[in-house]
Amino acid sequence: MPSQNFSFIVVGGGIGGLASALALARIGCSVRVLEKAEIFGEIGAGLELGPNATRVLQKMGLLEQVLDYAVQPNRLVLKHALSGIELSALRVGGSAFRDRYQAPYVVMHRVDLLNILLDACRRESLVTLDANKEVVAVEPLDNGQHVTCADGSAYWAQAVVGADGLASRVRELIISDKIVTHGFACYRGTIPIEQVRAYAEVNDVVLWLGPGLHLVQYPVHRGEVYNQVAVFRSPLYQPDKDVMEWGTPNELEDAFRPTCPLVKKALSLIGRERKWIMSDREPISRWAVGTVVLMGDAAHPMLQYLAQGACQALEDAACLADKLRAQDFDVGRALTSYEMERMPRTAAVQRNARRFGDILHTGDDLTIQLRNRVLLGRSDEDCRDVDWLYAYGMEAPK
Repeated sequence: MPSQNFSFIVVGGGIGGLASALALARIGCSVRVLEKAEIFGEIGAGLELGPNATRVLQKMGLLEQVLDYAVQPNRLVLKHALSGIELSALRVGGSAFRDRYQAPYVVMHRVDLLNILLDACRRESLVTLDANKEVVAVEPLDNGQHVTCADGSAYWAQAVVGADGLASRVRELIISDKIVTHGFACYRGTIPIEQVRAYAEVNDVVLWLGPGLHLVQYPVHRGEVYNQVAVFRSPLYQPDKDVMEWGTPNELEDAFRPTCPLVKKALSLIGRERKWIMSDREPISRWAVGTVVLMGDAAHPMLQYLAQGACQALEDAACLADKLRAQDFDVGRALTSYEMERMPRTAAVQRNARRFGDILHTGDDLTIQLRNRVLLGRSDEDCRDVDWLYAYGMEAPK
C-alpha cells in the first residue's frame, strides 16, 4: 500500500469509471468520480459479459451479486434472419465452458451491473461520488492535475482517469481524432419475458444475421425481461448527413421486410422512440500523457458486434490497479506498463469487432456461402475460436 493515499479523479461514472474507482480504492488510493449526468445511471438495456469480464468481477468480490440479477444462457446461437435456419451455436452454459474459462458467461441489464458497482463504491470510504459535474478542463500542475467543471467547481488530484466514453473530452488531451460512423443504426428495448416466451428461445442468446442487418435477443434481470436489439445499414447514410436524416424507423421496417416471421414478430415489439448510431474510433498508440490516462470507451471505443465494450472496460480497471501496485505507485512506470499490456489487446478486439460485423452483414453471395458452410460445420462445444477473447490472462485452456 502507498505510504500516503495516492489520489485520482475519474472522469465518468459509467461501468468503466465505477469499476476503475473501486479497483483503485481497493489498493489504497483515494478516488473522486465526476459524472456529468444529474444522477449515476446507465442508458441502454442489456449487455453480455464473457468469462474474461466475469473473472474480473469475481476478483472484485462482486460475481455472486451479479449472478443474483444476471442470466446464464445455455447457448450463443447464430441464425439466418431470412430463412430462419440455425447456422451455428456455442454452448456457454454448464460446467464444461465454465471450467475451461474459470468463470461463467452471463447476460444482464446494464442498470443492474451499474448499481452493483455503485453500491460497492459507496461502501468504500476512499471513493467520493459527485454527480452533475461536467468536466470542461484538465490542466497539469507540478504536483498533479487540476480539473475544472462547468459549474465552476475545481478539484486537484495526482492523476486523472478518463472514463468518459466514445465522445471523451479527456481523450482530446492525448490525441486529436474523429469518431468513425459506419452507416448502421440501431433500435433496442426490453419487454416482459411473458410476451415472447411462446415463440422465442428465452434460455439462449440469439443473433439473427442477414445482408446489412442483424437482430440480437436475450433475457436479462433474473430472466424477467427480454432484451432485443435491431441493427441495419442505412441506404440514406452519407458521411456529411446529419444523423436525423438517416437510420429512420421507415428504413428499419424496409431493411427487415425480407426476414422470416419470427424476426418480424420480434421487430414489432421494439420501440421506435430513439435510435443509436453504430460508431467507434481507430486504435491509437498512446493512452497517457503525464498523469492523465484513458480507459474503456474513452481509450478504445468499439463496435458492439463482439459484445466486448463493457468487458474490455472491466479488464482495463483491473489492469490499471494491478500495474500501480506492481510498480509501487510509480505512476509513470505504471501507466507505461498498463498501455503496453492493454493497447494490443483492445486494438485486436476493436479490429475483430469490425471484421465480425462485415461477416455478419455481408451481402456477397460467395462470401455468404463460404461463411454458412464454415458455421454449419462447427460443433457447439468447440471453443477454440474464442479462446483468444475469453481466456485473456489465463493459462491456455486445455
